Amino acid sequence: VVLLVNPLYLLPTGVLGCSLVLSVRAFYSPSDDVVELTPSNFNKEAWFPFVFFSEIPQGIVKVGAVDADQHKSLGGQYGVKGFPTIKIFGANKNKPEDYQGGRSSQAIVDGAMNVLRTLVKDRMSGKSGSSGYNKQSGGGSKQDVVELTDDNFDKLVLESDGVWLVEFFAPWCGHCKSLEPEWAAAASAVNEQTKGKVRLGAMDATVHQAVSGRYGIRGFPTIKIFRKGEEPEDYQGGRTRGDIIERALDMFSDHAAPPELLEILNKDILMKTCEDSQLCVIGFLPHILDTGAACRNDYLKVMMQMSEKYKKKMWGWLWTEAGAQMELEASLGIGGFGYPAMAAINARKMKFALLRGSFSETGIHEFLSRGSTATLGGGALPKIHTVEPWDGKDGQLPVEEDYDLSDVDLDDNFDKIEL
Repeated sequence: VVLLVNPLYLLPTGVLGCSLVLSVRAFYSPSDDVVELTPSNFNKEAWFPFVFFSEIPQGIVKVGAVDADQHKSLGGQYGVKGFPTIKIFGANKNKPEDYQGGRSSQAIVDGAMNVLRTLVKDRMSGKSGSSGYNKQSGGGSKQDVVELTDDNFDKLVLESDGVWLVEFFAPWCGHCKSLEPEWAAAASAVNEQTKGKVRLGAMDATVHQAVSGRYGIRGFPTIKIFRKGEEPEDYQGGRTRGDIIERALDMFSDHAAPPELLEILNKDILMKTCEDSQLCVIGFLPHILDTGAACRNDYLKVMMQMSEKYKKKMWGWLWTEAGAQMELEASLGIGGFGYPAMAAINARKMKFALLRGSFSETGIHEFLSRGSTATLGGGALPKIHTVEPWDGKDGQLPVEEDYDLSDVDLDDNFDKIEL
């Protein structure tokens, strides 16, 4: 097969392109502008468009040839049965199209131009067929992988205050295909557990070459970790969803502030904290008149230290004064254990556990690690009263009203009492 082509040109970053690959049983000479493709260079050459026919705009089309008799693995990968077979690697390079046109140079030029017109039309309308992730929806998990491009990468990743794990992939890469369901499942879990503070993204490096080139992406899949203001870090962990989730949560806990310890002032605070968290931990502290501000602050300090220790869990942390939420105490059976007391509630399952040991870091850690559960009384969160927030001060005894009895004639009143 003889094709008239001009010398090799690099395709400018971001320019659309397609590749024509011919499976032939003869080699081309070095003077030809047909790139000889083998298993060792196919992935690199066939996915990055470089050269053009004299009648096709410069820098758009690359022409290659594979000796499919010698390189049976490539022929088998793309279902080549006869010779010569021409395939067009266009928008979706993982699924090349069979070229059905004539075999003259002009017919091949026309075929290439038709593909280019389709590519331009699709890209102008925002379509992209190169990524396996952006076509997934529903059923949930794959929609949580953010599709990254040359256009949105800096804004979404580099300017983000969160942490990003970015997979650079190629559609033809077998390891990338194996990683895809693990990456997608991990993305959903990480997004939920970190409330969007750690995100997983995926970039088709065969299409978005500007960012991929910036970070020296050579093999697939390559995973990098991005934090705002820091140089990217190579991900060195395992490739199962469990490995990815664990690494993401470790990064989150390293940089995240502990959850806020909130006083239960109304129903909304309790409901939002308990419903948004897998577990909400509630401290029931003695009345301020029984302890004073200093002792109460000691109890609150213990709870804040434990929220820091368990911040990776993304639990909610609440406290209330003894007697302020009597219905809640009754539903948990708090009254029989004295104060301070503590309960951990799973609002989704309506289960709870009570602290049986000391209200200390050691006691609470033991409780949160091994506490036995029971069903919440009534099967629902009880009525919550609206109360005033603690002002941070010692309690004041109520002022007793003085009564002036000087004008009262006690003798006359007692005479009128009938026994």
